[in-house]
Amino acid sequence: MTGLFSYPKRKLRKLINQGEYELAIEFGNELEVKFSQDPDFLFIMGSMYYILNDEKKTLHYIDRVLEINPFDVESLSLKLRVHQFLKENDIVIDCCKKILDIAPDNFEVRDLITELESQS
Repeated sequence: MTGLFSYPKRKLRKLINQGEYELAIEFGNELEVKFSQDPDFLFIMGSMYYILNDEKKTLHYIDRVLEINPFDVESLSLKLRVHQFLKENDIVIDCCKKILDIAPDNFEVRDLITELESQS
C-alpha cells in the first residue's frame, strides 16, 4: 500500500491541484524514470495532460496504464472521452465495450454505445 501514497506522487497531485502545471510537468518528467511502470503515476500524468487539452500526451500515458492493467475502468473512461472529442467513434465504441465487459452496470457507457451504434 505504501506505493499508492508515496510522497512524489502526492507532490505531483498537489502541484496539479494548485494549477502549477509547468512545475508539475517538470516534476513529472523527473519522476518518469522511477515510476515508468507505475499505473497510478501514469494516470496522474495522463489526467494532467487531459486537463491541459493535450490529447496526444493524454493518450500516451493512458495507453501505458492500459498496457499494465487493461481492466482499469477509469483509464478506459478517460481514453473514451479523448477519442470522443477527436470524433473517433470506432475507438469510442471499443472502449465502451471493454468498460461494459468489466462493469456491465455502467448505464452512462451503455447509453453512449447505444447512441453511437444507432448512428452507424
